[in-house]
Amino acid sequence: MVDASYNPFGKHYFKSPKVYSSELMRIVILRLGHRIQRDQRITTHVALTARALGAEGMLLDSDDSGIEKSLVEAGARWGGSFYVKRITSWKSEIKKWKEAGGKVIHLTMYGINLPDAIPEINTMALMIVVGAEKVPPEIYGLADWNIGVGNQPHSEVAALAITLDRLQAASGKDALRSQFPGGELEIIPRRSGKEVKGR
Repeated sequence: MVDASYNPFGKHYFKSPKVYSSELMRIVILRLGHRIQRDQRITTHVALTARALGAEGMLLDSDDSGIEKSLVEAGARWGGSFYVKRITSWKSEIKKWKEAGGKVIHLTMYGINLPDAIPEINTMALMIVVGAEKVPPEIYGLADWNIGVGNQPHSEVAALAITLDRLQAASGKDALRSQFPGGELEIIPRRSGKEVKGR
């Protein structure tokens, strides 16, 4: 059971869930190994993908304020409450998450294949670790599941997207129909052309 009293980021993290369901499942991304000069674009894409597919926020193991700024701007324009929080100790964040009752997935092509892991994952609070450069070896032991998407080399953005979609589907939620209240603009889906309206 998740400890609802643990609330390290104010309104973020746990909100006293009592029964597992798609509406109560919390998903937070932990981005490890971000290099400011090299990874800014792909880390931004990790965050945008997480936002679009139902994660509530991303912890960034870096002092790169540019990522945070980009996601704040995306939220202001397109809605939703996704957040980016810069952190200084990823080990401490994992420890606090697990002490509060959460579970940790580490995405790695060396892990068990995603379809084999999905039936085991029935927690209400998931932290998904997405590495940039080579991750510290201890992350394999700290994770509750080391999961691979096909066990072949691939992009971490693709791995995260597939994982989020499968997790949401397993809990009865369609990740592609997430709602993003607020924001300045809204896309109106069309078979051809583009339509964007103000809110």
